[in-house]
This record gives sequence, structure tokens and C-alpha cells, in this order.
Amino acid sequence: MSALPESHFVREFLDALDEKRTKVGIVGLGYVGLPLVRAFINAGYTTMGFDVDTEKVDSLKNGRSYIQHVPDEWIRDWIDSEKFVPTDDMTRLAEPDAILICVPTPLTVSRDPDLTYVISTAETIAQNLRKGQLVVLESTTYPGTSRDVLQPIFDKTPFKLGEEYFLAYSPEREDPGNLDFSADLIPKVVGGAEPQSLLLAESLYRQAVVSTVSVSSCEVAEACKILENTYRSVNIAMVNELKVLFDRLGIDIWEVIDAAKTKPFGFQPFYPGPGLGGHCIPIDPFYLSWVARQHGMTTKFIELAGEINTSMPQYVVSRLTEALNDAGKSVRGSRIGILGVAYKRDVDDPRESPAFKLMELLEQWGAELSYNDPHIPILPVMRHYDLNGMTSSELSPTWLSDQDAILIATDHSAYDWNEIVRHAALIIDTRNATQHVKNHREKIVKA
Repeated sequence: MSALPESHFVREFLDALDEKRTKVGIVGLGYVGLPLVRAFINAGYTTMGFDVDTEKVDSLKNGRSYIQHVPDEWIRDWIDSEKFVPTDDMTRLAEPDAILICVPTPLTVSRDPDLTYVISTAETIAQNLRKGQLVVLESTTYPGTSRDVLQPIFDKTPFKLGEEYFLAYSPEREDPGNLDFSADLIPKVVGGAEPQSLLLAESLYRQAVVSTVSVSSCEVAEACKILENTYRSVNIAMVNELKVLFDRLGIDIWEVIDAAKTKPFGFQPFYPGPGLGGHCIPIDPFYLSWVARQHGMTTKFIELAGEINTSMPQYVVSRLTEALNDAGKSVRGSRIGILGVAYKRDVDDPRESPAFKLMELLEQWGAELSYNDPHIPILPVMRHYDLNGMTSSELSPTWLSDQDAILIATDHSAYDWNEIVRHAALIIDTRNATQHVKNHREKIVKA
């Protein structure tokens, strides 16, 4: 490392990092925050976890996790070793040396960025800010948020950016359920509001993750995350559109993709589905389209991709309707069992899951709904859907045979597809989950 800068607080921060004295505070103890806690604890640092949800904090204090891929044993070990202090007392934000913001950034009903959680968190931090602290935003947002939204809040304090407090942006890249890429194994892109902030943020993350990628500004780091997820959204939209076209042509899109991906260059496979899920891909591209409108531009690819992807649940329901009609039944009054309500395979994360839109549409058409998901025993409260409280049905031959149709929304690896197809009367497969089932294929409809 080059010679240390003159700032007293920069020198103190770097010295504390080297000596493992740095205390790391993480605001938002969800699917991003808790894995980040683990990364810093494993690197030898004491962490504080902040969350306004008292139930979450109490659960953690008692050694209980509410996220499947963060086991109770980890939480108990962290608490017992006094390396982790969960709290809902925001006045304690003055204690950590670095504060990492991992709060939700949803969309409004008009698909505009909703920075309510980011702004309220920043204002609370500002009320408790002390000299020498580094604040890093990890929540996905549009380019300019750190400089135009957060910095003015912190600049209202008596402290000067780059000398007495430090500000950076480092996008989260968490992939829940992916055991090959835990938080510490994913390279961390880091952009600073000014050079000293970049130095401290990169030095911090370098202790806990496999590598860091420094960029010239917060705006570049913010744009990086938006690009990653827009890339996926646009390509998923393309294969979703081709799925509909190829279905009319009598061609199996999944077989086409399997053939195309044998090309060793120039092609990356993306897969169709019943709609987009998770907190990132259905939401993040619209942050970019919003900022484009602020600059008098339109983002045609993003808007078109969003239109295609959000139309997929309606397409799935239309395929289900056709299949029931062929069996002499209507959607109204039919018993429809949904397999999987998590947004992707083998996770307990229901955020933005297309299963909820499917259930809403089917309920509007008068279907009698039930579901099974081994990872989500009770439907949680969701922002846009009034389905909370429904409990997962037992995946038994009786339940399967009692349904007029089984709709596969999420292809959890725990499911025995041969047994499911054997006992079900009709299968609507949106994930190509039944591709290896050899018997009773006449029951299966791809959607």
C-alpha cells in the first residue's frame, strides 16, 4: 500500500483494520445483510447488526435464523463469541467504524424508485454520525443516488466528506441458495465519493471478500449493478418471447436452448419461466429507465423486456385454461395446486415471486387454490398481494390426485417429479422440471 494520507481519521481507520479492531455495522438483516455479517466475522471482525424489525432482532439474539441458508448454528456461534451484536436501537449507529446499508429499494406503483428505506436509514445515521465513520450503500439503486441523495444528508452534519466522514457505494451481489458463491467469494465492486472514501471502502472489503474491483466513482459502481441485472432481464425477456413463438410453431424452447448452448463461443443460455422473481431483476432495470426519463430519454429495451416478462403469468394462465378446457373443465371451480412459491429453486425467499401473481390471477378466475413449498410453510405478508396466511399443503398422493391441475411455478430439487406426474391428473410445467419423466407424459403441458 502506498504512503498513508495525511488525514488523522484515515490513518486511524486503516490501522484499526490491520489490527482487526474495526467494528462493522450492517443495517438491514435480510438476505444480503446476514451473509455479509458472516463474511466479516469469518475475517475476524466484530459486527453489529441493525434492523427496525424487533422480531428479527429478538430471533437473532436467541440464536434463531429466519433465512434457510444461514443456519441457527452460525447465529449461536456469533452470539456466543460476542462477534455479533444484533440491535434495533439505532442510536448505537455511532458505535461501528463502518456502516453498510443493506435495505430494500422497491418500486412505487408507477414503477418509480422508492428510496424511502435508504433515505430514512441515511437520516438516522446522520443523527448519530461521528467523526471517522465510513458509510457504504449496498442497496441497488440508480446512478447518482450516493452523491445526490445520501451525501446532502450527511453534509448537513458538522463533518466534512473525505476528512471527517467517508462515503462509498458497493453493490450487493448476493445469490441466495448458491453454495458456490457465498458473499465472501464474490468480487466486490467499490466506488468512492472521493479518493479517501474509496481507499477506506476498498481496504475494508479487501479483508472479507475474495477480491475488490475499484472504479472511479460511486456512479460507476451504481451503474455496474444496474447493467448486470438489466442484461439478465433483457435476455430472459427474449427467451420468454421465443417460448411463446416456438410454442405456436410446435417447437420445444428448452430443447432449442440445450442445442444452442453447445456452441463454445458467442452464446450464453438464459431460460424462460412463469415471470421474473427475486428482489433484483424484476425491479432494478426500472431504476435505470426512470433516471433516463429524468434526462429526456427512453430505454426501449428495458421497457420492452419489462412488458414481456410481466406478461408471462398471463401466458401461463392461458395455457392452464386451454389444458383444462381440453379436459372439459373451466378454471372457475377447479382445484389448482401450485408447486413452489419461492422465486427460485431451493430458497426460502418469496420476494417478487411470479407464483403470487399466478395465484392472484387464478383466484380472480374463481379457482380453488392450494400450494406446496417445502421451504415456505406459510405465505408471508407481501406488499402487493393479499394471500398471506395460506399454509403449505402436504405433498401427498391424495393432495396431488385431488387437484384438477398442478402448476409447477418453482422446480425445487426436493420434488420427485416421477411421483408427482404419476399421481396428478394434469401438470402445467413452467420450468421444464419434468423433462426426464418418461411415463404419463400425456399429462404434461409446457407453459
